[in-house]
Amino acid sequence: MRYVSTRGEAPPVSFDELLLTGLAPDGGLYVPDEWPSLGGKGIRDLAGLPYADVVRRVTAPYVGDAIPPEDLERMISEAYTRFDDAAVAPLRQLSADRWLLELFHGPTLAFKDYALQLLGHLFGHSRALRGEHITIVGATSGDTGSAAIDACRGLERVDAFVLHPKDRVSEVQRRQMTTVTEPNIHNIALAGTFDDCQAVVKAMFNDRAFRESFGLTAVNSINWARVMAQIAYYFHAAVALGAPDRSVTFVVPTGNFGDIYAGYAAHRMGLPVSGLVVATNRNDILARFFESAEYRKDDVHPTMSPSMDIQVSSNFERLLFEGVGRDGKAVAALMSQLDTSGGFRVGDTCHTGLRRLFSARAVSEDETLSTIAAAWRENGILIDPHTAVGMAAARALPRDGRSPVVVLATAHPAKFPDAVEKATGVRPALPPRLSDLYDRIERFYELPNDVGAVQDYIRKRVSAGQVRGATT
Repeated sequence: MRYVSTRGEAPPVSFDELLLTGLAPDGGLYVPDEWPSLGGKGIRDLAGLPYADVVRRVTAPYVGDAIPPEDLERMISEAYTRFDDAAVAPLRQLSADRWLLELFHGPTLAFKDYALQLLGHLFGHSRALRGEHITIVGATSGDTGSAAIDACRGLERVDAFVLHPKDRVSEVQRRQMTTVTEPNIHNIALAGTFDDCQAVVKAMFNDRAFRESFGLTAVNSINWARVMAQIAYYFHAAVALGAPDRSVTFVVPTGNFGDIYAGYAAHRMGLPVSGLVVATNRNDILARFFESAEYRKDDVHPTMSPSMDIQVSSNFERLLFEGVGRDGKAVAALMSQLDTSGGFRVGDTCHTGLRRLFSARAVSEDETLSTIAAAWRENGILIDPHTAVGMAAARALPRDGRSPVVVLATAHPAKFPDAVEKATGVRPALPPRLSDLYDRIERFYELPNDVGAVQDYIRKRVSAGQVRGATT
């Protein structure tokens, strides 16, 4: 398997190369040069398998011969040992045709664990083979940071720098990051929004000398390996509901488009998907695009679902690449328009083609609260605000009875206790293993929204002699 850039100017790379690269040299994102297919038999053979075995079968075509099969199997098995539910990603039935896919049973209580627990093992394997220091950098709107930190804490010859927008994540999200004390973990509170954090990370990757000197690699979903690992839970859920002989509609609360893009990848691998519904909060750039064909930035508005407080969705570039017929020059031109004029419009052919599979709905704050209340009243379950955005979008779908609808439950309700308590009167408790979270000492560093300041911080904290050709 080879991987190509969405902007068409970077040479193809192998899986092991993209793992430690993240962003392509031309500023694009890597995608497979062709989509593998599991076929009907391959999908049926997933029925009844443990979750780790589903991951192994789904990811094997993407890894190819970059990692020996026995090593990949071992890493996948180890990655899913710390999940609280034996099913790892259980389905909960809400009604005759509505389901929740619970993706919050990992170490940090969010769907990001399903990819980052594996990614941590992959980084460790690659570091051991190459004997080089790795500097992991990532931007988080809340959940990626804690999941990445948990996966990378204590790894030798690995430093992880995670940027979060100051005062724009929940207290639980922040504390899950800032109370980790291993010396290789570095938390940065950036003065700005998640989009600012993401822009700083991309700028560092585009600084070739800095990237190569410090061995930068990405932990965000700009790294294809993140998306790859998330494809598995779409197959896992759909097979449990009758695939490949029955198609499924997935409703995905999303901000950076990585989670729902994994659903698109599952569709391209042959999974029968009736539709992919993008559920957003008032930061509705994605909903506006699928309605109007125009992708245009707006101000970022703080909401009770902060992981979706995003206006520039990185992974959307991967879908654009498919929508324009894999024309890298066309994607590069569109992204240039986004940078220079704040937006772009795609042609009718692209928009109509994407609308065959995708739809979108923006959900207000009031509707988010009322949906949390309804889930508690009608189903006896507490859901977090992001999951509520997904459930609200699902409730607006027509009920034809033919295709089950699966809403991705992306975070544990205890990560957002204030919103849940406001809606239901019940304050969700953290699992016992996190019961002392509010008593732990925090450690983080505040920086301005400035690439140079972040680079200087990294230079000073990466141990001398571990970086390639760098001075500290």
